[in-house]
Amino acid sequence: MTPTEPAVDILIVDDDDISLDLLRYALEAHNFRVWSAANGAEALRVLESQNINLVVTDWEMPIVNGLEFCREVRRRQSDHYIYVILLTSHGARDEIVEGMAAGADDFIVKPFNPPELLARIQAGRRVLALETRDLVIFALARLAESRDTDTGQHLERVRLYARRLAEELAASSAFPEEIDAEFIRLVFQTSPLHDIGKVGIPDSVLLKPGKLTEEEFEVMKRHTIIGAETLDAALCQFPHARFLQVARDIAIGHHEKWNGFGYPYALMGQQIPLAARIVAIADVYDALTTRRVYKDAIPHDEAEAMIIAEAGEHFDPLIVAAFQRCSHEFVRISQRYANSHQPAVCTV
Repeated sequence: MTPTEPAVDILIVDDDDISLDLLRYALEAHNFRVWSAANGAEALRVLESQNINLVVTDWEMPIVNGLEFCREVRRRQSDHYIYVILLTSHGARDEIVEGMAAGADDFIVKPFNPPELLARIQAGRRVLALETRDLVIFALARLAESRDTDTGQHLERVRLYARRLAEELAASSAFPEEIDAEFIRLVFQTSPLHDIGKVGIPDSVLLKPGKLTEEEFEVMKRHTIIGAETLDAALCQFPHARFLQVARDIAIGHHEKWNGFGYPYALMGQQIPLAARIVAIADVYDALTTRRVYKDAIPHDEAEAMIIAEAGEHFDPLIVAAFQRCSHEFVRISQRYANSHQPAVCTV
C-alpha cells in the first residue's frame, strides 16, 4: 500500500502474546490497522462489533480454536465475505485439507516470514476486491436499468452474449494481443454498465413509447457521454483500475459504428475500443430479439441476418464472423433469460 491509501483493518488471533506482537509489528509497519483477540470466541465478538473482513488466526488456541472459528464464521450470515488465513504449525496435506474444509482461505506455516505474510494478505485483498467490485458494478447497472422497466433481463443477456463473443474471438485468435482471460472476464463484468449514462436522461425521452423526434434522439445519445464522464471520475481516483477503463470504453463506444456513422464521436473501425465493438453486437441482438414498448421482438434468424448484413458497416466484420459461429448459443441464452416479472438471477 502507498502512504496515501486508507488503512485496512485486519484481525489477528492468537493466544501467544509474542506471536500477536510479531504479527502486529509486521502489519502496522505497512499501514494496516490491527485488531487482536486471544482466541476464536473473542475474535467472533470483535467481528460482531467491527467491520473487518480479513483475519489471520492461529490454529491451536483454547476455548475456540482456529478450525472452530472458521466453521463458525462460515456458518454465520454476513453481508460481506470474511477472508481467513490460518497460521499453523500443521503443514501436512491432510491437515491443510481439514483446514480448508473448515473454511480457511489460505495458510501460513509457523514461524511466519513477514514478506510471505504480506503477500498472502495482498492476495486476500484481491479476492475481496473482486467481490466488492462485482457488487458495485451490477448495482450501478441495475440503478440505470431501473429507469426503464421494459428491458427485463437485458443486463444478464447482454453480458452473457458479450462473454460468448469474446470467448469465440479468443478461440479463433482474432485479436491475440488484446483478448486474454482477464479481458474476457472484464467484458463480462463491465458490460452491464454500457447504459449507465441513462440515469441522466429525462423520463420524457427515456420512457417515451413512440419514436423519438430528432431533438429527443440528440438528448438520448448523450447517455454515452454521461456514462463515460461518470466512469472517468472514478478513473481519476483509480487510474490503474483496468475494469474501470474497460467499462468506460464500453459506455462511450457501444453506439459507434465501424463505418464512422455512429455516435457520440463518429469513430471508425479500430478507433472504436474492442470491448465496445463486442458489446455493440450483443446489445443490438438483444434489442432486436426482445419486445419493447415501442416494438415487437423479431425471430433469431431475422436478427442474425440483419447483423450479418451490417458487417463492415455497423459492426466489425471479425466480430460478426464470431457471432455467426456461436449464434446458436445466443438462442440458448435468450431462452434461458427470457423477460419475466421475476427478479433476474444469473447462474451461468
